[in-house]
Amino acid sequence: MRRTDKSFLIFLVLVFFISFCHQSLLAQDTLTGNKLRKLKHPIQNNVADSSKTLPQNNLSSDSLLKNVFTSPSDTLKKSVEVITISKSAISSVVNYQASDSIRFNLKLKKAYLYNKTDIKYDDILLESNYIELDMAKSQLFASGWADSLGNITGKPLFKQGPQSFRTEKIAYNFITKKGLITTVITQEGEGFMHGEKIKKNTDSTTFVYHGKFTTCDRDDPHFELAFTRAKVVANQVIVTGPAYLRMQGIPTPIALPFGFFPNKKGRKSGLIIPSYGDSQNRGFYFENGGFYWGVNDNLDMSFIGDIYTRGSWAVKLRSNYKVRYKFYGNFNIAHATNILGEKNTPSYQKYKDFMLRWVHVQDPKAHPVRRFSADVNIMSSKFKSFNPTSANDYLSNTFQSAIAYSTSFKGKYFLSANMRHSQNTITRQMNLTLPELAFSVNRFYPFRRAKTVGALRWYENISMSYQTNMQNNITAFDSTILVGNMFDKMQNGIKHTIPISNSIKLFKYFNWTNTINYNERWYFKTIEKKWDNDLMIDSVIGNVKVDTLDGFKTARDYSFNSSLNTRIYGMIQFKKGYLQAIRHVISPSLNFSYRPDFARSRYGYYHYYYDKGVVKRYSIFDGTIYGSPPANKAGQLNFSIANNIEVKVKGFSDSVDSKKIVLIENLTFSTAADFARDSMQWVPLSISGRTTLFRNLYVVYNSTWDPYYKDPTGIRSSQTEFKINNRLFRMVQTDWNFSLNWTLNPDALKASKTQTQNSSIDPNNPNKTNSPNFSIPWNLNFGYTLYYLNQEDYIPSKYTNSTIQTLSVTGEVNLSSKWKISASSGYDFKNKELSYTSIDIYRDLHCWEMRFNWIPIGPRTSWNFTVNVKASVLQDLKYVKKKDFRDAL
Repeated sequence: MRRTDKSFLIFLVLVFFISFCHQSLLAQDTLTGNKLRKLKHPIQNNVADSSKTLPQNNLSSDSLLKNVFTSPSDTLKKSVEVITISKSAISSVVNYQASDSIRFNLKLKKAYLYNKTDIKYDDILLESNYIELDMAKSQLFASGWADSLGNITGKPLFKQGPQSFRTEKIAYNFITKKGLITTVITQEGEGFMHGEKIKKNTDSTTFVYHGKFTTCDRDDPHFELAFTRAKVVANQVIVTGPAYLRMQGIPTPIALPFGFFPNKKGRKSGLIIPSYGDSQNRGFYFENGGFYWGVNDNLDMSFIGDIYTRGSWAVKLRSNYKVRYKFYGNFNIAHATNILGEKNTPSYQKYKDFMLRWVHVQDPKAHPVRRFSADVNIMSSKFKSFNPTSANDYLSNTFQSAIAYSTSFKGKYFLSANMRHSQNTITRQMNLTLPELAFSVNRFYPFRRAKTVGALRWYENISMSYQTNMQNNITAFDSTILVGNMFDKMQNGIKHTIPISNSIKLFKYFNWTNTINYNERWYFKTIEKKWDNDLMIDSVIGNVKVDTLDGFKTARDYSFNSSLNTRIYGMIQFKKGYLQAIRHVISPSLNFSYRPDFARSRYGYYHYYYDKGVVKRYSIFDGTIYGSPPANKAGQLNFSIANNIEVKVKGFSDSVDSKKIVLIENLTFSTAADFARDSMQWVPLSISGRTTLFRNLYVVYNSTWDPYYKDPTGIRSSQTEFKINNRLFRMVQTDWNFSLNWTLNPDALKASKTQTQNSSIDPNNPNKTNSPNFSIPWNLNFGYTLYYLNQEDYIPSKYTNSTIQTLSVTGEVNLSSKWKISASSGYDFKNKELSYTSIDIYRDLHCWEMRFNWIPIGPRTSWNFTVNVKASVLQDLKYVKKKDFRDAL
């Protein structure tokens, strides 16, 4: 061996030994005996450009592996020749480790790593049971390792950024960042790409030879789209040549001339494949087909349509939007033309329907005081019959909408604006409030000193507040709500309210509160009634004529209220036994109210007219939004006593010392003396209360008792029951309401509270539901309501009773870790028949899922069977078969 070769070899061994000791001290691996080593690519022997020097503080034992010195003796002078870095050198540190051993071949400049090895370079991580590093060529080779039985274990796992795949063998170059991979499985978004051979380029593109694409995560997938060649652009798209579907490895006749699979994170635009079928009365159809447009990360849109061969069609626009920390919501609008029967036949019917659904929610962080929200749900009366979007749509007859905006100023003044809508699809009556404005001022104390010294004087507790409401609404049938003279039918008005109150503490234990309420209403229309002999209504000549008069009018009223209340506590304690204490809280209250008669002529609010010779009184504000000032004087003294009783008992376990149980909640006795009446001034006694039994049974009790006698003809007289029948009261009516809500599952049996997921399936759009919850093996929910009413008949001391019962049952059971059956039903005791009943069956098929929904009885009788791929990237790969409830319409 030549001298230069021997010197170089001695120097290489010396540097390696120094590097080994240095790295052993600084980088100990968590595994015993493992040492983290750093290796830089050997610096090429090039001294032509002496201007590119390597700073001394960046020199390390690794970087000196290829340094060339003039002679070995120069090292004793502690000087280093000027060196340069080759353009082909790698720029980052290569970290590697192995749990078994690392062997070096210095002559071939190679390293061999055995058992649970990994290599880290930039954003690349490679794990394998065997790795071979070629330092001279900046290459590596990785594969699995055969165990004692000959089974290959520890196959290479390659990760680079978001990409990761497992393979049989891999060869990779650190400089060119190209690789050749054999028998690989890589995850691309929600899918998995299998390939016999893969070539990885430097521009994040990958070429696949003899591969398959699937969303099944098994090495031997249940289904795949097989192809000969494909190109994968990371985080963008997967494009294949001709592809065909294989199920369990068996080819099917389903084939594609090419495959195009979006592989981009976030929203992706594309076609929405429609579902198809045959409807008995509307013909062959394509439903919910169209285009999805992912506008950006904050907005998307779906343009969807339905078409039937017998003329029915529908168009729909759906959109979701979200701006982080500001707001989010969704928008859904649809128009449909529904045709039943054949044209020019008696059974032919044609309906034009619409639907508008908008939900907008503001993030609480968006603004400290301003709030805006919207929940709009408007549809025509027949839309839900032919085009329901969920099961709740065709089970509901009433729909409401609300759009609200609110803000405040300095935390004292509040402004809100609302628009409301409500409709009943059976009566077709619709009510619109466009708009309603409200302004209010927080309570303030006008007589309170700016700087309080000592106790407050009584008048300093006088408080005031202010509120005004402005409203404009219309009530009409949905077919006439936006046509004709709609604005002439609108009712509007403004109401101002000023409450003035004062609260005083009497004798330390009594609270005395006095309140004066002042109301003022502003209207722009009033009415006038008079007898008209020439007016004909229903073939009757001579009737009352009602005229609407334009003009600004005000209406004012006021009232006084005074209340006195306190609270009395009583407790009995027991030193021995299961019962430890009984606590009784009594809340007596005395309230006096007075309001004058605003029907007096001096106010001008009420007028008189003749109706067939009879003088009748009416208010010029009848039918207005806020009504008229009340007629007739009112003055009452109300008495009430509320009772709460609870007991304290010993705990059921050693960890719980005691437990409180409420026996009676708010058992209240109330009556009043009405001084505005000439006779029979006592108001009937009212008794009400509620309690909860066994945590799930809620009991509510109400009854009415009359102190006055009713004669045999059923007429209430001024004589008292005590005088006639020697009793204080006569029962008028009593009612009991029992409500039972009971959840039974393994967790409930263990006395733990567990929330369960609702796995109900939408029969019209089964793919929208979430996968069922398999964590609870079975679950039952019972709901039972019993309302019992016993009331006095026309004849005294004769009573009639009636009972209303409703029962609802929902339940689900996991037959296995893959099978779930759920059902919901109820019983209508009045009609003696089952209420809405639905049965759902779910089967988890690993990468597929099967759903079956059956509504066996009622007007919505139908069934729906669906088998589909779980992953959204192949959501159109499905089979749907159903019998629609609309076929029976």
